[in-house]
Amino acid sequence: MEKQNLLLELGTEELPPKALRKLAEALYDNFTKLLKQEGLNYDGAKWYATPRRLALIVNGLDVKQADREVEVKGPAVKAAFDASGAPTKAALGWANANGIKVEDAQRLKTDKGEWLYIKTTKQGTATRDLICDMFAKSLAALPIPKLMHWGDKHDEFVRPVHTLCMLFGDELLEGTILGVSSSRTINGHRFMGQQQLTVQSPDTYVEQLKNEGAVFADFEERKASIKEQVTKLATSVNGKADLDNALLEEVTSLVENPHVFLASFEERFLQVPAEALVYTMKGDQKYFPIYDEQGKLLPKFAFVSNINPSDTTSLISGNERVVRPRLSDAEFFFNTDRKQSLASFFPRLETIVYQQDIGTIAFRSGIVGKIASYIAPMIGADVQLCERAAHLAKCDLASTLVTEFTDTQGIMGMHYAELDGENEDVARAIFEQYCPRFAGDQIPTRPIPVAVSLAEKLATLIGIMGINLLPKGDKDPFGLRRAAIGVIRIVIENKLDLNLVDIIAKGCEFFGDKLKNKDTAQAVSDYIFARLKAYYQDQGIGAEIFQAVLATKPVSLLDFDKRVKAVVKFKELKEAQDLAAAYKRVNNIIAKSGRVEADVKEELLKEEAEKKLVEHVRALLPQINEHYAQGEYDSAMTVLAELRDDVDNFFEKVMVNDNDEAIKNNRLAILNKLSQVFSKTADISVLY
Repeated sequence: MEKQNLLLELGTEELPPKALRKLAEALYDNFTKLLKQEGLNYDGAKWYATPRRLALIVNGLDVKQADREVEVKGPAVKAAFDASGAPTKAALGWANANGIKVEDAQRLKTDKGEWLYIKTTKQGTATRDLICDMFAKSLAALPIPKLMHWGDKHDEFVRPVHTLCMLFGDELLEGTILGVSSSRTINGHRFMGQQQLTVQSPDTYVEQLKNEGAVFADFEERKASIKEQVTKLATSVNGKADLDNALLEEVTSLVENPHVFLASFEERFLQVPAEALVYTMKGDQKYFPIYDEQGKLLPKFAFVSNINPSDTTSLISGNERVVRPRLSDAEFFFNTDRKQSLASFFPRLETIVYQQDIGTIAFRSGIVGKIASYIAPMIGADVQLCERAAHLAKCDLASTLVTEFTDTQGIMGMHYAELDGENEDVARAIFEQYCPRFAGDQIPTRPIPVAVSLAEKLATLIGIMGINLLPKGDKDPFGLRRAAIGVIRIVIENKLDLNLVDIIAKGCEFFGDKLKNKDTAQAVSDYIFARLKAYYQDQGIGAEIFQAVLATKPVSLLDFDKRVKAVVKFKELKEAQDLAAAYKRVNNIIAKSGRVEADVKEELLKEEAEKKLVEHVRALLPQINEHYAQGEYDSAMTVLAELRDDVDNFFEKVMVNDNDEAIKNNRLAILNKLSQVFSKTADISVLY
């Protein structure tokens, strides 16, 4: 079938930079999905995006849909003919609509009766006739939270639309989308090259934009160019740039022709903790900070411009002039805060409400201190230092600098504590209470920060769930999911054997009558253990393994993790499936006949198969119990696998429900012993 390349471009006012990639990728997904739905094959597709355009190029696209044979079902035969056998109006209308005579129709026999039907060939529609509608639908389905309209038009989009270009091969496709008619004329760069250009074909689009319009349409090309230029400039001053990917993406979305320049600020600003300076440079100005080899901030930064003047003096000095007031603000706020100690901010926390049903931030800090102190002896942390860290943890929220630069909370508290001469781990705990802040972030590893960070997260979970403010859908304003995952990671990755259920119960005691949910402890425990499912799925561990371990109701996350790892290994054994089936059978028999807790009596063992199983279990039991005592679940389950043949032999040759009641109960006692041994790690019956 003949193929052509397709170009689609929508020219707009500047699009939201943080949403540009998302919009472009969604357009690609929407349109290619429609191509597949319409049965149109293509060789490849690629999205392009700049601040003022969203575009797609589809290579090797079919010029028409393939013809296909379709069956058209008509009325039932009994409704198609009257008593005399003449066609009814229903039959005549159906036949006329399909261009045939009633007598030419075929008969389709089904279980529900006989019907008139025909087989016909449906001609494929020309691609050119489908494109405009498909492009419009793809644009309408973009993830735009807030639409706008412009001028006197009723059409709505994320930003005003100025141009539309739809080319299929060398042909301009006619059509109107969002009030704009398709044309070969598109906009180039606002200040460089031709401000308007005429596109010849999809094949020339990218190069024409670059050579004539001074626009780099390829998002990834612009991003790579910015990264390369920033790196080169940083190297020129023996530094290393902070190439934060989120910032790199945003800056790429702000320019159509990126040019990177090096600028400076006064060294006196380096007296301010670097994070505050970096916060304003990256967040407010979209600048790239530069550090020396030791990771210390240099008085240099790189910025990206959409223009490249022959004389860059005013451009560079202009950016230096713009950033100076922001750095001066940070310096002023820092100096203001340093007129008093971090601890002196605490009284202000008594006036700031954390949540109306719980109380102030000061009250909550006290709860965190109590939970941290309770955890401290379990992990070898100093109780008094944990209390001190919890007391100071939120003090920076009342500081001037954090009030202005909210993202520096915790960071500034850490620096202020260090400057006050507080214990090193106390200062670290103030920052690490928030860790992990995002997926893959660092976790605290030293005892005091660990205790405080766990206490901070558990206080959030207990307090918020205790007043019944559970997350709904995607909304999680208090970060309960993040808190739960944080608890999981800190405990498991630090290999802390803590009774989480006990700690949660103690935390509930500290909150006292603030909690409205009488089942808070159980709710928090269940919530954290439920979060484990996603934690293991991210590691490629199946839900069935999680459910198998959850059935044993562990109280320790570390113990849970050991069991999970053991079941993963067990499932790899060739005996696993047979043993799981046997365990399920054991439990089914016990459920029907009742659990017999008595010891197995030697004199009642009649069959060779039951004697051998009991003998083998007794021989392995000391070894198995030792593994369980050491928490070596994987080793215990490997030993258990040795019982497979004897268990299979038992079920094949021994009748459990013997007529002799004593023998029957003795055999049920054997099964009960097996059930107890097998269930110590997980409920393996749910694995298959």
